[in-house]
Amino acid sequence: MCPLWLCWALWVLPLAGPGEALSEEQLLGSLLKQLHLSEAPVLDKADMEKLTIPAHVRAQYVALLQRSHGDRSRGKRFSQNFREVAGRFLVSEANTHLLVFGMEQRLPPNSELVQAVLRLFQEPVPKAALHRLSPHSTRALVTIEWLRVRDDGSNRTSLIDSRLVSVHESGWKTFDVTEAVNFWQQLSRPRQPLLLQVSVQRDHLGPQPSSAYKLVRFAWQGARGTGHGEPQLELHTLDLKDYGAQGDCEPEAPVTEGTRCCRQEMYIDLQGMKWANNWVLEPPGFLAYECVGTCQQPPEPLTSKWPFLGPRQCIASEMASLPVIVSIKEGGRTRPQVVSLPNMRVQKCSCASDGAPMPRKLEP
Repeated sequence: MCPLWLCWALWVLPLAGPGEALSEEQLLGSLLKQLHLSEAPVLDKADMEKLTIPAHVRAQYVALLQRSHGDRSRGKRFSQNFREVAGRFLVSEANTHLLVFGMEQRLPPNSELVQAVLRLFQEPVPKAALHRLSPHSTRALVTIEWLRVRDDGSNRTSLIDSRLVSVHESGWKTFDVTEAVNFWQQLSRPRQPLLLQVSVQRDHLGPQPSSAYKLVRFAWQGARGTGHGEPQLELHTLDLKDYGAQGDCEPEAPVTEGTRCCRQEMYIDLQGMKWANNWVLEPPGFLAYECVGTCQQPPEPLTSKWPFLGPRQCIASEMASLPVIVSIKEGGRTRPQVVSLPNMRVQKCSCASDGAPMPRKLEP
């Protein structure tokens, strides 16, 4: 009977070499492969002026994004670090509203964000207004975007979540804004508040154009009231001191030769890559993570008995996909398209021996 470590290691096959982080070339190569292109297209501002992202493309992107969030949080236990942050609507213009959350010291140190949920209270529509609606005009599309104020004063929005709501309903509506908080954490100015743009639009997927969206209102749009139904941001985190077995590195501890194999945060800034300009529309960046640290090696007698096994190394054993929206130019027209790039985010790091097979959790 083989030793426990070896019985497990015989099922291990590294995804990449030790210490190999996702590179810009690998990211570009994966995107070109999915689109069957030989090089990145060059698109200028004129190509983008009239480009809009249709509702069905947004829905497809959000669905893939939520599936990715579900894969990352599945199996993780929430600690007692559950916090609610009250927000307020700062500006309202037509059917677009700016929501602000003060985030300073809201995320506890030495913790991992598992999920962030935005809760908005939908106010009931007066019965007289409902009677005037067409029977087919009952839904509206609510879209949540993260708003980033750049250093030069310009703004950039990134699609986070969207869902259909009925005008016949009222009460709390929830949106997954984990990606928005992840983006906010990467800012060089951490004291900047979290800005979320809430848009209420016509349901373009219905049988006919709907005017119902004009009746959808959320509590606290406009003047501050009694506090009933104020926007809430729920932050679910893992305390890494209690749940360090999740495999993430200590956030503030430097990686040294004595660091055990762990998963370290690594942010990929797509906006900073020239080839992505006007081509990659969403997201502006993402947390890819990388595997760092060392692994305990077996005794020398065992390595001489099985010489085909190399040294145990810290490698990615579980990966997740990354959904992106890109602009495609065909026949003089530019249109958006959703692409899912497999194996872009490291889910889990493990110690494995070179040359030993491993069952990997990869996208098909």
